[in-house]
Amino acid sequence: MRNERFNDGDHISAPVPTGTLSGAPVLIFGRIPGVAATKEGEGGNIAGRATVWTKGVYDVATTDAVAAEGTKLYITSGNVVTTTATSNTLFGETLADADGNGATKSSGAGTVHVRLAKA
Repeated sequence: MRNERFNDGDHISAPVPTGTLSGAPVLIFGRIPGVAATKEGEGGNIAGRATVWTKGVYDVATTDAVAAEGTKLYITSGNVVTTTATSNTLFGETLADADGNGATKSSGAGTVHVRLAKA
């Protein structure tokens, strides 16, 4: 196709907060959940942008306890992942790996596997 701009629209250059690191959860345009694949301003991106993947399963940090696989996680306007739905955007749902691990955790610092929500 002559008018196709991106073959895979799930991996895009998008605006991110200054200082965003590779692997950080981000909310694009206030509504699209994603994970930065590059540091802000690197990987061919100008300052203020990073390559962001909006599809897949990622290890994401949260301090909230996650009791069950399939728990919905939300992202705040400050790009913090939480179990709190109020005033936040759906980020994704926890998912276990083949060994049954990664979908739950106790409170405190830690990561869970999260399948990104569709925008």
